[in-house]
Amino acid sequence: MFSKSIHKRIRIVLLVIIFVFIVIIGKVFYIEVIEYGKLNTLASNLWSRNLPIEADRGKIYTVDGEIVAGNLTTTSLVFIPNQIKDKEIVATKISEILGVSKEKIEEHLYKKSMMERVHPEGRRLSYEIADKIEDLKFDGVYLLKESKRYYPHDEMLSHVLGYVGIDNQGLSGLELEYDDILTGEYGSIQYFSDAKGNNLERSSVYVEPEDGLDIYLTVNYSIQTSIERELNNVVSKYNPEGAWAIAMDPNTGEILGMSSRPNFDPNNYQDYDTETINRNMAIWASYEPGSTFKILTLSSAVNEKKVDLLKDTFYDGGSVNVDGARIKCWKAGGHGSQTFLEVVQNSCNPGFVELGRRLGKETLFAYIDKFGYGKKTGIDLNGESSGILFSLSKVGPVELATTAFGQGVSVTALQQVTAVSAAINGGTLYKPYIMKRVVEHETGQIIKEVKPTVIRDNIITEDTSEQVRMTLESVVSLGTGRNAYIDGYRVGGKTGTAQKVNNGVYMTGNYIVSFIGFLPANDPKIVVYLAIDNPKGITQYGGTVSAPIVKNIMEDAIVALGIEKQDGGTEKEYQWYDKKYYTVENVIGLTKKEATSILKNFSVEYSGSGNNVISQSPEAGSRIVEGENVRLYLG
Repeated sequence: MFSKSIHKRIRIVLLVIIFVFIVIIGKVFYIEVIEYGKLNTLASNLWSRNLPIEADRGKIYTVDGEIVAGNLTTTSLVFIPNQIKDKEIVATKISEILGVSKEKIEEHLYKKSMMERVHPEGRRLSYEIADKIEDLKFDGVYLLKESKRYYPHDEMLSHVLGYVGIDNQGLSGLELEYDDILTGEYGSIQYFSDAKGNNLERSSVYVEPEDGLDIYLTVNYSIQTSIERELNNVVSKYNPEGAWAIAMDPNTGEILGMSSRPNFDPNNYQDYDTETINRNMAIWASYEPGSTFKILTLSSAVNEKKVDLLKDTFYDGGSVNVDGARIKCWKAGGHGSQTFLEVVQNSCNPGFVELGRRLGKETLFAYIDKFGYGKKTGIDLNGESSGILFSLSKVGPVELATTAFGQGVSVTALQQVTAVSAAINGGTLYKPYIMKRVVEHETGQIIKEVKPTVIRDNIITEDTSEQVRMTLESVVSLGTGRNAYIDGYRVGGKTGTAQKVNNGVYMTGNYIVSFIGFLPANDPKIVVYLAIDNPKGITQYGGTVSAPIVKNIMEDAIVALGIEKQDGGTEKEYQWYDKKYYTVENVIGLTKKEATSILKNFSVEYSGSGNNVISQSPEAGSRIVEGENVRLYLG
């Protein structure tokens, strides 16, 4: 009996031992085989450390491939405090090289951290400084690659591009709008150390950073260069309080150029005040547009068949009385009897008051809404304003009258450009945009392509749009926009002179003068708008100040866009002070005397001997200014 009990206990103990052994074997198998990868990673993380390597930010290009935002490779200083043997010496030497106090460096050296980035003293170091630190060969002192944003054209496109902060994060403009696209993925150098930070004799691992994606803009580099040059000239010549310009493709909403003054250099944005770097005046400034707004009233009246521009007449006596308020024409004594085509050519305020009256406030303000005023355009830039309009319930006869000629409403330059584009492109309002495509830098693969976005179509009919184009072409050929005329090309446009308001009172002798032009007038490819805030030392009219500057930009755009000369259109009515253009006739084969008689409008020079013309320059059919040289070759 006793023996059986002993044997039973032995068997139980043996079974327990066998079970425990099986459990141990199973656990070891589970750890070594099934959970090995996970546990090994966790163990490695206990002694592995990462030194981050910054990726390059995506580059920004113009549509024609000019880089406007790139990167420079710099270095950043990092300490591993536990690896530094003599912190006193390190603090002394590093502070001398960086030109900061020893205490500043000691703040980093004595921190209880595994890795300490020396910020901001050790960020974006030049190669010269980095080499001095590298030569010290201090343990625990590391130099890591950093990418610094660089704008090769300095102030060009500054408000459009924006700028980035010390950590390469976008803070304004396109840098902010597309920060997630432009920002890359950090890489690292992975090394191994014990709990005290001492290096372990194991190989380091390099994880390559992934650069951000590149962006191509709709901006044309040549047109942008022209805008920047002309705005610089405006500042030098007129010392204005501000100036801004926009060029846009009226058939897509693509921004071909944009800039404003004052501007800044995004490479050194810290040197400027907050207002300067954050206010893109072309989309932020809200002001009374003046007579450029008359294009809206003209389009509405023609579309509603409230006026026949060629047959209907209006008598301008110099002013008109509206509900007890006297509204004057800019011309003392008025323009007398004129067709409504001439009303537009002369920018006659009383004539537009009449068009506003014919439309009525409900209809006029309905068109104002359709053309996109009073709301943001939705462009892919931060800081856009929406403008200010009268509440319809507060619009009386006087408010209706002033709105009709662009006073009492507040708009942005971008709203003007998009609305006028709709008026001349057949009636389609496009959403303006400036980012055209996203591209993977290494492969050139297009990740995203932006297409034109229609906000509203059929605002006016094609026939109305054609009449508006014809009328605005006559403004440049025969009216207040003569200074924007380009011989051989059909140019349309409208001047604007808006009195500024301060504390609800119109200021004396302080205007925003503007001009909006487009070409070719029969098939517009570009719209250019320029506004100058209070130019000094000149009579402040849009036709005399802004129109010739827009002309310069459009002449450059002709070359940049490959716009050919156009036949037809309204011939310019020359004033005594205008430069006159004449066509060079073909005189090859004629005698010297005959050729001289035919080319009497030019200064003729001769080369060679003989009595007959065998060649000429410029060639026949060229249009040049009266008095310019024509060279004839005799033989």
